[in-house]
Amino acid sequence: MTVRLEPDDTEDSTAPVIPHKAPAGGPGTLEAAQDKTASPVRRFLKVLGPGLITGASDDDPSGIGTYAQAGASLGFGTLWMALWTIPLTITMQYMCAKIGLVTGRGLAGVLRRYYPPVILYPVVLGLVVANTINAGVDIGAIAAAANLLLPVPITILIVPIAAVILVLQIWGSYRLITKVFKWLTLVLFAYIGAAFFSHPDWSEVLRNTLLPTLHFDKTFLTAVMAILGTTISPYLFFWQASQEVEEEVSAGRTRLWQRRGATNDELRYAALDVNIGMAFSNTIMYFIILATAATLFKAGTTHIQSATEAAEALRPIAGEAARFLFAIGLIGAGVLAVPILTGSAAYAVAETFGWRYGLDQKPRHAKEFYGFIVAATLVGMSINFLGVNPIQALFWTAVINGFAAPPIMAILMIIGNNKTIMGERLNGRRSNLVGWLATFVMFVAAIALILNWGS
Repeated sequence: MTVRLEPDDTEDSTAPVIPHKAPAGGPGTLEAAQDKTASPVRRFLKVLGPGLITGASDDDPSGIGTYAQAGASLGFGTLWMALWTIPLTITMQYMCAKIGLVTGRGLAGVLRRYYPPVILYPVVLGLVVANTINAGVDIGAIAAAANLLLPVPITILIVPIAAVILVLQIWGSYRLITKVFKWLTLVLFAYIGAAFFSHPDWSEVLRNTLLPTLHFDKTFLTAVMAILGTTISPYLFFWQASQEVEEEVSAGRTRLWQRRGATNDELRYAALDVNIGMAFSNTIMYFIILATAATLFKAGTTHIQSATEAAEALRPIAGEAARFLFAIGLIGAGVLAVPILTGSAAYAVAETFGWRYGLDQKPRHAKEFYGFIVAATLVGMSINFLGVNPIQALFWTAVINGFAAPPIMAILMIIGNNKTIMGERLNGRRSNLVGWLATFVMFVAAIALILNWGS
């Protein structure tokens, strides 16, 4: 694969300055790496930055709907995926974080600088399409959750919800969204309690957790593809790298040559941040599957058609409040995820065309960047007026992400092993082994689903 070099790759260049703004993702790894005086506890808390936010956003409405549908339709049969995908997600997300830290650019910026347009444009186009659909479906899911609390038709709630998210994202601050709504996602921990209160057969749970079960029928392969697609999603890759760059900018590294390279401490704390975020994400995934398998599947509700049916999985712990608890969790996850979906796509497009960007920039200073966010939100929102079932749409959005992810993962692996780009920070043997395994698994799942689609 040919590598292109441009003038701003040298340390003495005068690359364009990114205005010094606080990062959208919050405090994190760079500050922890630079602060040698903080206590271990304070340093640990500072570490929780882009990786944790990315992990929380991984349990977006698409993820919740997919995991719930998998548990309801296949019982405990996919529990093993929550355990076996942990190293795959950690490896890919850390690779993205390292690319952002070492190069000082987001993923689209790296592709634009070092690779020809024939690679850049299809990747960014695929990301934009997948993210726009995902954002629109998540808006529909927020409306379906709100419908559990308010006696208002879902279609009437779509436009106000999209408008509120845009106002917060453009004229407010993404910090406000992360501070408020990331705590609402903690409601998802109720699935842990529901799993225990539903009294499952723990020997069966343990067996399905440790021993992978494989079937080659369309139902099982579609569920596997959906789980992989919502757990290892392209938007997470782009968001992770872009937020690492935002953190560097917040530390005063506004020029490209200042951001190039990363210390051992910076990489170590980025790895810890990613580990915590992905462990959080997969823990929620595990217990959503477990709770829905122990309740809905056991009761014979194998196809979730509405938010009300999905909420029933929380009844063992919440009783009549199950609808309220599920609604709050889904709304919190959705409002956290939609700006990340449209924002990660906007970062990629902005880097592709050289626009000024940043979620904490004023709209008048980054018109194209925010204009794209508005357009993506409106186009995604319109999907909900096509008569699609919002809960079923969450599942199929995950399948779309599953098809979009493998080629992007392959390109990430090539970047991570390119000495011209990464210098001495190339992938290690373990990262290559796990990263290529993850890429191979995604390709095989996609091909298997295609081959068995008519069965």
